[in-house]
Amino acid sequence: MIYPIEKLKNHIELLSGFAFKSKDFTNAGIPVIKIKNVTPPVVTLDDLSYVSNEIAQSQNRFLLDYNDVLIALTGSHINQMASVVGRVARVRYHIPSLLNQRVGKITVINPDETDLDYVYYYLSQDTVKIQLASKADGAANQANISPSDVKNLDIPYPDINVQRRISGILSAYDTLIENNHKQIKLLEEAAQRLYKEWFVDLRFPGYEDTPIVDGVPEGWEKTRLVDLASVQYGFAFDGSLFNSVGNGMPIIRIRNIPDGVTGDYTIETADNQYIVKNGDIVVGMDGEFHINSWGGDDAFLVQRTCNIKPLNPNMQGWLFWAIYEPIKFFEKTIVGATVAHLGKKHIDTIELLTAPARYYEPFQVIFNKRQTLINENRKLAEARDRLLPKLMSGEMRV
Repeated sequence: MIYPIEKLKNHIELLSGFAFKSKDFTNAGIPVIKIKNVTPPVVTLDDLSYVSNEIAQSQNRFLLDYNDVLIALTGSHINQMASVVGRVARVRYHIPSLLNQRVGKITVINPDETDLDYVYYYLSQDTVKIQLASKADGAANQANISPSDVKNLDIPYPDINVQRRISGILSAYDTLIENNHKQIKLLEEAAQRLYKEWFVDLRFPGYEDTPIVDGVPEGWEKTRLVDLASVQYGFAFDGSLFNSVGNGMPIIRIRNIPDGVTGDYTIETADNQYIVKNGDIVVGMDGEFHINSWGGDDAFLVQRTCNIKPLNPNMQGWLFWAIYEPIKFFEKTIVGATVAHLGKKHIDTIELLTAPARYYEPFQVIFNKRQTLINENRKLAEARDRLLPKLMSGEMRV
């Protein structure tokens, strides 16, 4: 079935965010959602700016609600799809926040005729983002679109019942993904508590009967990270050969580490030592030193990232949480001209308290459960994204 095509402007409104002044921003108060916080599929609350309650009340038409759909009106061109202009994300938190300039909030004119979830899924397609980016103006490294660019898009427009069935099918995938994210967070919190209890507070099983020798429990020792693991630093690929359309081999850049998956590729080749496998521990070495386990398929490691692989595979789960505090310490203390740079000289100084083998087992169990959920989420997202255009086009009837 082919659905009728209509202009999006006939069915939505788009509110552009408020241009807060730099003097309005404070260290606490009501969060302001900026372009950088529009990180599909959700709006993040990382690296926030704030304004006072008084300013928030004076601009209350820009207050956001749970489930609002936001679109970035400024971003990258299509060579950087992760930050591309026109990307959309949902508000999935229940605290008050405000809409900043160059971020738009999409609402439907008549909820009895147009389903907001349906509009969101339509806009989330890469083909639509590419279409918007093609309309953009701005500098070589920045693309800008207008609200009218968004509203003039053509959208397949079945009746409201079909819209709701389509969005219901797609949102079922997102619900599973969101539930898995919650489980991942619980697993991470459990591992962090366990690590602190056993390896920082030294309240491990049997600690009451274990003598302390030279400041560490008997049978334990302080060991350099580089004696426990191989550290592979990324390759200096030619950036002009990168692409976001799937040509060549997947690559891991700093920006790919928080999500643990990539949409970036290169047609260049490199030695096998630069290949990262699913589950490998990867670290970003500029700005925020992100740490994650890789959730994608084999990918090349790009410079300013590293892969930390334990010599004993049974220590991988433990190592994942053991390196967190030392690396974050450097993130806070290294001072650069513009951004902090983590280097080999820093990693070579990291010492970790190691223990008998039995104390690593619970961490490996948690790590494996976490990785299973990460891999499941990737497959769910891929399945949803394959299904989305078929549902939108009417190729698959509902």
